[in-house]
Amino acid sequence: MSPRDVPPRSANEALRPDPRLVARFRGDCAQLIDVDRDSVLVAVSGGADSLALLLLAHEVFGDRCFAATVDHGLRPGSAAEAAMVARLCDQRGIAHASLAGDLPPRAGRTANLSARARLLRYRLLEGHADAIGATWLATAHHGDDQLETLLMRLNRGAGVAGLAGIRRKGVRTVRPLLGWRRAELAKLVADCGIAAVDDPTNVDDRFDRARLRKVIAGADWLDVERIGVSVAALGEAEDALGWAASRAMKDRASLGEGSAIVDPHGLPSEIVRRMVRACLEHVDATSDPTGPGLLRLIDSLRGERRAMLGEVIAEPRGDAAGIRWHFAPAPRRRSQ
Repeated sequence: MSPRDVPPRSANEALRPDPRLVARFRGDCAQLIDVDRDSVLVAVSGGADSLALLLLAHEVFGDRCFAATVDHGLRPGSAAEAAMVARLCDQRGIAHASLAGDLPPRAGRTANLSARARLLRYRLLEGHADAIGATWLATAHHGDDQLETLLMRLNRGAGVAGLAGIRRKGVRTVRPLLGWRRAELAKLVADCGIAAVDDPTNVDDRFDRARLRKVIAGADWLDVERIGVSVAALGEAEDALGWAASRAMKDRASLGEGSAIVDPHGLPSEIVRRMVRACLEHVDATSDPTGPGLLRLIDSLRGERRAMLGEVIAEPRGDAAGIRWHFAPAPRRRSQ
């Protein structure tokens, strides 16, 4: 049956997503989880993307679909937005919870506000998923998000791990909308008679992603779907490199109590980088060994020079078997 042959829906049905879109979404979910048994907690902000995810998930999972909204308290209207989502869920018979908490302190990768808000959001959502027994946490990242993320990371000189982009499935999280476009999700919500929240940060030029979004909007030659295929391939490459590095750690590294030794001889640079990072994190669990600092440390070790990164000191030492790199806590600095 072609789209033209599909009979028009009644007024009541118009408030629900098009069955063809629901079938498409069910197929996307089936590639990730067990749609007949698993339950999902949908993270809903009130924006069109997350509302579309909620509507589709409710059609597929029924009573096994739950919703939660995190109120970060960072904008004056955030509480009203959470209340709007709660009302919508009540109207549609979806169990909903509004979550709030204190932002984590600035440290390591959580130095900026958006990173701290993200950490809080996932912490609260995963905790609520545990409390209600939801199998998976579902977020509304879509194809346009994937493209924006890829371009931002390219602009920052990211490696394979960064260019692998947003993954469809994590330990607890699934993102079934990565094959969908922002515009079609917004249309789905509008067709259901719902006015989505418009987050002002999406058009605020103080944010990199907002500026990039405006540029992408005028680049109609970009093929988000094909770019998504490339990102998926990079994700597979990242998994392969992680597997290879894990094998190399077993064969070429020795992890002790607060210390580590690695033999890098003859290994590819990317495998060495991952092994060194693992050693640094083993010695100091609070370290964030990424970017130029990590590469400078490796260059020093290759030049047979001692180096320090964060609270870890690394030193090349030679013996009859060759040169190995040793990692240990840096000496405690004397107070002035």
